[in-house]
Amino acid sequence: MIHEVLTSVGAAVGDSSFEDALGLPAAKRYVVLVVDGLGLQQLRAHADIAPFLASLPNIEDVASGVPSTTSVSLTSLGTGLRAGQHGMAGYTCRIPGTNRFLNTLAWDKSIDPVVWQPHRPVLSKLQDAGVVTTVVNDPNFENSGLTRCGWRGVRFAGVASSWQRLAEVCDAATAADRTVVYAYESKVDHTGHGHGVDSTNWREALREVDQDVAELRANLPADVALLITADHGMVDVPVEDRFDLADHARLRDDVVLVAGEARFRHIHTASGAEKSVAARWRKKLGERAEVRRREDTEEWFGQLDPQVRARFGDVVVAALGDFGVFDSATMAVELQLRGFHGSITEAERRIPVLLAF
Repeated sequence: MIHEVLTSVGAAVGDSSFEDALGLPAAKRYVVLVVDGLGLQQLRAHADIAPFLASLPNIEDVASGVPSTTSVSLTSLGTGLRAGQHGMAGYTCRIPGTNRFLNTLAWDKSIDPVVWQPHRPVLSKLQDAGVVTTVVNDPNFENSGLTRCGWRGVRFAGVASSWQRLAEVCDAATAADRTVVYAYESKVDHTGHGHGVDSTNWREALREVDQDVAELRANLPADVALLITADHGMVDVPVEDRFDLADHARLRDDVVLVAGEARFRHIHTASGAEKSVAARWRKKLGERAEVRRREDTEEWFGQLDPQVRARFGDVVVAALGDFGVFDSATMAVELQLRGFHGSITEAERRIPVLLAF
């Protein structure tokens, strides 16, 4: 799974405290590039417009975290932990002791990211072991809550364009005998949300990213290993498959907070009501979603640390097919999107782990 990617890189550059679960080739220098939103299914379906990426050998059967969303998967990648341990429960998740949720991308100044996610990131541990580590990303993300949760404690290089990223990654990768560089690309995900993955705009974004990655590989020294992965895939949700809670008031009976996102909902219930709420939601949604009580989610989240348990819904709802559970009363902005992710389907969870030498 995605939480094993960076720890495997750590082992591949020679840190014996990490396990190479993916069987990566040994190299003293690694660059790990995340292409946000590029699921393996989408890449293979569009191999003709991404010839460089499609030509690379892939480590099969690697999956995103659950929910299959950016904040969860990037924190898993950065910490080497599953969601049940690091506590990033979703795009939005309940702030325990309140009936408010935290937007884990926008963050909340009242929440200290180091308290929210106290485990030391992998790059910070590698730095202690003598590996020079660098995060290369949009400068606006340098002090974000998400960055501080999964990528704190190492040098951050802010870049505002693909050519700046190329130069910074190449410099950081060759800065010492042993290096690990993490870099991030958002174009595919951003375009997918706005235009859908079945759009000309999305295909053009993928084409541009493919060219950028090919150029990066061409400019890196031969002894630097380049690994390209993603945090999740994406599906389009047609208007006719959008289920709005505003039209189904009974589903809010005994519900104190609805968090998550359209493809994966965390339902927080009144004390003792989780069984009846789960039954009600299961009956209403039928085969369009998988509804589970929190006690039955270890397969998805891993074992839940008691310190973060309350961030996860008493009931969770994973949309299937091209269905989505929307909440126009509290998250109307989601209705403006076309592409979505977060759930447990292969299209959303299966991610590439491509090796370019």
